[in-house]
Amino acid sequence: MNYASFTNLPASTKLPAHSVGDGAATSARVGRGRLAVLLVETAATEFLFVAIAAYLAAVIHHHLILQQSPDPGRYIGESLFISTLQLLVSVGLGQYSRILTQPRHLFLWNGARSVFLVFSIFISTIFLLKISADYSRATVMVQAVSVVLAVLCARTLWFALLRPAIAAGLIDARRVILIGDPADCMRFSARVMASGIRTLRSFDFPAVRTRSSAAASRRAQVRRGATHVLRDANQLVAHCRSLRADDIIILTSQQDTPAVLALASALSDLPVDVHFVPVESIDLMATSRINQFGNMVTMRIFQSPLTPLHRAIKRAFDVFGAIAGLILLSPFLVIVSIAIKLDSRGPVLFRQTRHGYNNEPIRVLKFRTMTVMEDGNDFKAVTRHDPRVTRLGHLLRRSNIDELPQLFNVLVGSMSIVGPRPHATAHNEVFAHLIASFSRRHSVKPGITGWAQVNGYRGQTDTLEKMQRRVEHDLFYIENWSLLLDLKIMLMTVFSRRVYYNAY
Repeated sequence: MNYASFTNLPASTKLPAHSVGDGAATSARVGRGRLAVLLVETAATEFLFVAIAAYLAAVIHHHLILQQSPDPGRYIGESLFISTLQLLVSVGLGQYSRILTQPRHLFLWNGARSVFLVFSIFISTIFLLKISADYSRATVMVQAVSVVLAVLCARTLWFALLRPAIAAGLIDARRVILIGDPADCMRFSARVMASGIRTLRSFDFPAVRTRSSAAASRRAQVRRGATHVLRDANQLVAHCRSLRADDIIILTSQQDTPAVLALASALSDLPVDVHFVPVESIDLMATSRINQFGNMVTMRIFQSPLTPLHRAIKRAFDVFGAIAGLILLSPFLVIVSIAIKLDSRGPVLFRQTRHGYNNEPIRVLKFRTMTVMEDGNDFKAVTRHDPRVTRLGHLLRRSNIDELPQLFNVLVGSMSIVGPRPHATAHNEVFAHLIASFSRRHSVKPGITGWAQVNGYRGQTDTLEKMQRRVEHDLFYIENWSLLLDLKIMLMTVFSRRVYYNAY
C-alpha cells in the first residue's frame, strides 16, 4: 500500500488533486472490510462459546448434583438469553473494537467484568419474572464460572489472530489523512502503523506560515493566519472528501497555532473525526491521556501503576499466599535453619537494608548464605566462586531457597510475592544516577520474584547494559500488571530454567 504522498506547496499554489491509486484504494477497502468481518466473527464466536458453556454447565450440574437427566430443551432459552446479554453488553461498551488498542490482559479483564454485569441483569430478570424458583443458585454460579472461562478463551483466541495481522499491515483498523510538515507526517505515520492505522495521504499545512513583525498585534496574527487557511482549505477539503478517510490529523507546530482553529472549522464539513497533535509533543502525547479533573480537563502524563482496587486485590493475594506458604513450608524452613547452623558459624537469618515502595528503606529477610553480613555502603555484590559464600550457601542461592524468609516481609506488608526485586541501597544510589527511569521500579512494592528474574536477568550487574535490561523488564511488569501475570511469574519461578541463570 502507498502510505503517504507529500506535497510542499506555498499558499498561492493550487493543491494538486492527488488521489490514492486504484490498487491502494482497493487494498484499503479490503483491509477495512476484512477488519469488519473479523470483528463480527469475534462477536459471533464469543456468542457461541457463551451459549454452549452456559448450557453444558447447567446440564452437567443437573446430572451430577440432582442425579437426573433434564429435558434437552430445559436450559436452551436461558443459555441463549445469557449469550445475547453478553453480546449486547460487549457491543454497547465497545469492547470488541478495543482489541485494536488494548493490551491482552485489559481486553480479557473487560470481558470478565462484562460477564459480571450480564449475570447481574440475568439474576434480576429471572427474579422479576418470578421464574427463579426453578433455577437454583448453584446452577447460576456454575454457569457464571463457565461463561467467564468461555469469554476468556474466545478473546484469547481472537487476540492471537487479530493483533499480529494488524501489526503486519494485513488489516486496516482506521484510515487517516495527515496535515502538517512532511517529516512530521512521516514520523507520525510510522508510529501508528503498528496499531493498524494507515495513512491515505499527507498534505503540507495549506497556508504560508504567518510571520508578522514584532510590532504586529496578536489579533492581527490570528486574522492573517485564518485568512490564509480559509482561502486554501476549500481545495484541501475537496481532496479529503474524495479519499473517504476515517480521521484527519492536524500536526502543527507553535507557529501554526493561530490558523488551526480556522482549518479545523473548514474540515468540520467532512464526516470524519478531526484531531489536533502538537508536533513538539508527539512523544509526550503517546503516553498521555485526557482526564477529567474536577471541573477542568487535564492531560495526564503518568498515572499510578495500580488503582486502589488493584492494590487491594494484590494485597489480599499476597497475604493469602504468604500465610499458605509459611504453613506449608514451615517444616522445610526449620530443616534449612538447622542446616545453616551446622554448616557455619553465625545467625540463621540475615537482614539487609533495601529500598521498597516509594523508595523507602525496608529490612529484607534472607537465609544467611555468606560468612559476612554486609549492609548499606559496605555492600559488595556476590561474584562467581565468591569465597564469602558458604558451602550450603551455594545451594541455597542457586535454588532461590535463601529468599523464602521474605514471606514474612510479604506478611507485614513491606514486600509483595511478585514485583521488582529490591536492590541493595549501594546499588540503587549508583544506578539511579545512570538510568533515568530507575526509580520508577519503586512505584510498586518489591517482590520475592519478578518478571526480570524469570527471564534470566538476575545475579551480578557489573555492566550498565545488564541493569538496563533488568529495569526494562521491571517497568514492563509495572505497566502491564494483572493477577494473571503474577500467577504466570510464580509458575515460571518454579518451573522455568531461566530463573536459575547467573545464580551464584
